[in-house]
Amino acid sequence: MQTVFINGRFLTQPISGVQRYAQEIVTALDALAGDGALPARYVLLTPPGARTLPLRHIETQTIGKRAGHYWDQVDYARAASRGTALCLAMTGPVALRRQVVVIHDAAVQRHPEHFSKPYVFAHSWLDRLLARRAVVATVSEFSRRELADVLPVAAKDIVVAPNGAEHLSITPDAGVVERLGLTKGGYFLTLGNLTRNKNLAVALRALARLQPGSAKLVAVGRMDRSVFGSAGLPEPGADVLLPGRLDDAEVAGLMQGARALIFPSIYEGFGIPPLEAFVNECPVLASTAPAVQEVCGDAADYFEPHDDATLARLMQMLLDDHDGEVRRERLAKGRQRVARYTWRGSAQILADACAKVAAR
Repeated sequence: MQTVFINGRFLTQPISGVQRYAQEIVTALDALAGDGALPARYVLLTPPGARTLPLRHIETQTIGKRAGHYWDQVDYARAASRGTALCLAMTGPVALRRQVVVIHDAAVQRHPEHFSKPYVFAHSWLDRLLARRAVVATVSEFSRRELADVLPVAAKDIVVAPNGAEHLSITPDAGVVERLGLTKGGYFLTLGNLTRNKNLAVALRALARLQPGSAKLVAVGRMDRSVFGSAGLPEPGADVLLPGRLDDAEVAGLMQGARALIFPSIYEGFGIPPLEAFVNECPVLASTAPAVQEVCGDAADYFEPHDDATLARLMQMLLDDHDGEVRRERLAKGRQRVARYTWRGSAQILADACAKVAAR
């Protein structure tokens, strides 16, 4: 039986969208293995000090003494050369040809101003090398087109395995609303770390256009200005709460109590938060970033990424929705939309891609 070695370096990194994707895909692969639906043996390889996942059917092995990219290129590459490599978090060993690598977007190439110069340099050449050697997978049709445009790989050869949202279909922590001093329906929510791409600034400007005290904005995510800089943000006012990172149950609780999720990203390869909001019966106000429109379809209301006036108008529309008619319509469309995306389905797509690589 062939063996697929999963790159587990993502378990040493803080959890954001890429790490969430990797974690949920591995969990779904574990379930598929338990159902006997995988044609190969799967092993999760991790560096020393990595977090653990509660897997029942996929073996976890800690290997090597290195960390970071050195672990990828040396320790993991050596171990994975005995089978097929599956790398879920943007990078992989350039020496291997029997591998599937998920590159989530072309943000480094399209928006280098959002990253440090060393990061742009490293990923620019790394992505090109991987595109020549590995089977590239990504998370949306938009990202497939983007990657084909900036890397030496044809769009038809890129596998699309989208995100899901089942992980947030959980029992919510409803008490988080009260703990944060909020009232149900009295606030809007954003999710994402403090980076320029996440574009929290437009949400802050839109809030400032509303009548003072009419609503609050809760911005959940890592807000360490020493790491991310100011990100071009205006100073948050009294109606803005920055609770930092919260666990999944708290996020679900906030979504279920929010007037809407605001998702103002300038550029995304996919964008999981709108799907998470749909799962938790939360309307979505989203930017017109192409991947976001692909995912949300007609279930969201849209604004241009820097158009705070339109965003403020949409926020006021939901605040004025006293009979809940607009909300009910949006939630019905959201339920239809989220049904299109599952972690299990995407895990099966990647397993099929690995099987083709192994056979080849």
